[in-house]
Amino acid sequence: MAVKRTRKKTTVKINEDELEEKQISDNIISENDTIEAKNNTTKEKREYQIYEVETEFKLKEIFSKDNKIIIGPPRLTRFEKARITGARSLQLSLGAPTLIKIPADLTDTIMIAKYELDKKTLPISIRRILPNGLFQDIPIDWTIK
Repeated sequence: MAVKRTRKKTTVKINEDELEEKQISDNIISENDTIEAKNNTTKEKREYQIYEVETEFKLKEIFSKDNKIIIGPPRLTRFEKARITGARSLQLSLGAPTLIKIPADLTDTIMIAKYELDKKTLPISIRRILPNGLFQDIPIDWTIK
């Protein structure tokens, strides 16, 4: 079970008389405050209340018969590309072998990782999760270039 904390904003309106009485009683009145109090008939005071709610989050996988992407766009998002490129670049920098023949002009691990991603040779799947708990695992082979 997960605990979710939410904030609820409530506004309380204070009349001009109450505002002046409160300021005078607190001895924090100044010229700016009195000008604001005269110009505005009411002031708003915002209070936040924190509620603790227990919700159960159950994952359920969606399967596709025709190898189509059901959740999200048919392409990789820029965030997914960045995550995959960064993870693969780290693997290459730690000594992992390349999965395809790399051209001689690519020497940087990030450029090699981008090249492998463009050629769709990485055995990586992406999991896209909806807020209601449904998810789909998407291999890179299914994505559009």
